[in-house]
Amino acid sequence: MFNILVANPKGGSGKTTLATNLAGYFAKLGGTVVLRDLDRQQSATRWIERRPVELPLIRPLNSKMKSQAIQSDFIITDSPAGLREEKLTDAVKEADCVIVPIQPSAFDIGATSNFLEVLIEEKAIRKNKTFVALVGMRVNSRTLSALSLAEFMAEADFEVLTYLRNSQAYVTAAEQGLSLFDMRRSAVEQDLIQWSPLIDWVMEMSASDK
Repeated sequence: MFNILVANPKGGSGKTTLATNLAGYFAKLGGTVVLRDLDRQQSATRWIERRPVELPLIRPLNSKMKSQAIQSDFIITDSPAGLREEKLTDAVKEADCVIVPIQPSAFDIGATSNFLEVLIEEKAIRKNKTFVALVGMRVNSRTLSALSLAEFMAEADFEVLTYLRNSQAYVTAAEQGLSLFDMRRSAVEQDLIQWSPLIDWVMEMSASDK
């Protein structure tokens, strides 16, 4: 079982968008996929409830259930805002990799900067048992805020995977219980190109974990 933690203490950073689309990708590959929803709003759980029955199955898991009891190829955890201290340590220890979404705003960059400093001190990360990477979310490359985000991420101590644009496709997918990978390819071609480095990194981490 390969465990992916999507984490950022800042609410609205794009955690659920990353988690649901990752779940959709691995489900389409034919693997057994569990989406663990630890957020109080339960957005990922409701996304699964909207998911059309003809699409590949994604199994839900909530905070009251133990992930160790679930047999799956991939477990993707949509973590809550404000994840910190012992709960963060436990989540990082359990994860094979951590993906941190960051939006291009001063508030998001400030909150994430503090979070990355905490991650660096986590024992599992320092010992290279858990790997961390960053993803820019809802980025318009022509804006000053996007430039500020790029400068911040370039100076971070973790790998930067990609920048995902602010696309209507994500809104449509969320409303219909879909991932980008369930949608007509021609409609989301640009978004899939942006996802490619992220998918490649996760697959590389997964292969090295075996």
